[in-house]
Amino acid sequence: MATRLVQINMKARDDSTLGGFWAQALGWEISSEGPGVTNLEPEGFVYPDPVAVCVDLIVSSEPKTVKNRVHVDLATTSAAHQAQVVARLTDLGATAADVGQGGVPWTVMVDPEGNEFCVLEPRALYRDTGPIAAVVVDCADPRAMARFWSEATDWTLHEVTDQGARLRSAKGVGPYLEFVRTPDVKSGWNRVHLDVRPYPGDDPEVEAARLRSLGATPIDLGQDVPWRVLADPEGNEFCLLTPG
Repeated sequence: MATRLVQINMKARDDSTLGGFWAQALGWEISSEGPGVTNLEPEGFVYPDPVAVCVDLIVSSEPKTVKNRVHVDLATTSAAHQAQVVARLTDLGATAADVGQGGVPWTVMVDPEGNEFCVLEPRALYRDTGPIAAVVVDCADPRAMARFWSEATDWTLHEVTDQGARLRSAKGVGPYLEFVRTPDVKSGWNRVHLDVRPYPGDDPEVEAARLRSLGATPIDLGQDVPWRVLADPEGNEFCLLTPG
């Protein structure tokens, strides 16, 4: 048994406006499954498919107070393309940001609600990922996180060191999932988290128990919802959705 990483869940003060920014940033289509929810996915995409990790924006009144522990890196194909992407995103409302990165070849930015993301310099590794090169998670122990997430999902471990780890769908398509060592300590709820989904026919209770055996812990939000909320070994919240 395994789950699939299917989407990024991002809290937003205004899900429609922020969703519009990210739809234009990624070149994706925008829809809504209900009030306070904006869904983004590539044009013609048939959900779920590892060729893309979709984005759900959920309205929330909670203010952003700390750097997100989960962010996306955007892919570019050349230095000129990187500059064009940065300029276009600036026109859409993004701004450059200093998170202590120093002199690096990528550009750190924040979206109109202050969520950090990076526009990467061209890298051969990301030439076929689509607009999102990687979903990046800050962590204290990349090896432990890679072990948990590679066993929790059907994603394959490509690289692991003391400083970082990289996974990708076993089908070899879509973005990477990367864990990067950082000294920052998790504080409060993650405004951006991962959603995983079991395969059709799998028992969500059995899958939740398997995830707990790997080191996940259940979180009770006191809500009657069809999904289950858990935290990975470093306390990062994620949702186990219904099979499908």
